[in-house]
Amino acid sequence: MPMIGVLALQGAFIEHVNRLREVGADAVEVRLPADLDGLDGLIIPGGESTTIGRLMDWYELNEPVKQMAADGKPVWGTCAGMILLAREVDQDSRAQHQPLLGLMDITVRRNAFGSQLDSFEADLVMPPISDDPIPTVFIRAPVVSRIGPDVEVLATLSDGKIVAVRQGNLVATAFHPELTGDQRLHRWYMHLVRASAKQPAEAD
Repeated sequence: MPMIGVLALQGAFIEHVNRLREVGADAVEVRLPADLDGLDGLIIPGGESTTIGRLMDWYELNEPVKQMAADGKPVWGTCAGMILLAREVDQDSRAQHQPLLGLMDITVRRNAFGSQLDSFEADLVMPPISDDPIPTVFIRAPVVSRIGPDVEVLATLSDGKIVAVRQGNLVATAFHPELTGDQRLHRWYMHLVRASAKQPAEAD
């Protein structure tokens, strides 16, 4: 059984823990560097990206997380987690002090759809994950405004905005898959983790 951590400093972490357990993962909450020991993968959840980034720095989590990524362990950032994984953010007055891990060769635009009142749901076509549309929830979500040559686009909105990407063992989604009852993205991510850890697949 893969052991997957969920960064639990702020934001929608318990929902990820629940989804991971539903699909058969051993999910643990991560707050300190020692909590990363023995993990096969890590999810950085949605929340307030500046706050999460500052807390990661405060608790000295940045370098251990970067080392996990360098070791090839799958790291998945959702919403705020996408921002934190990015190499850069589109510059605005609020983004100047945004902490970043800088692990993915992408640029993101924060709050690309407006305030929380502008939250919405969308069914996304994601061929690498499922032949059928996947329900998703966008809450003060970012979008990817630039991708590097090694970045694969996993999903776009109908207007072409990029909302899900992959770069090797790194995955970033602008939406909150943990807030729907659909398990496909968490199941797909668990397959990535198993493949990275060379664990045999189990019957779903």
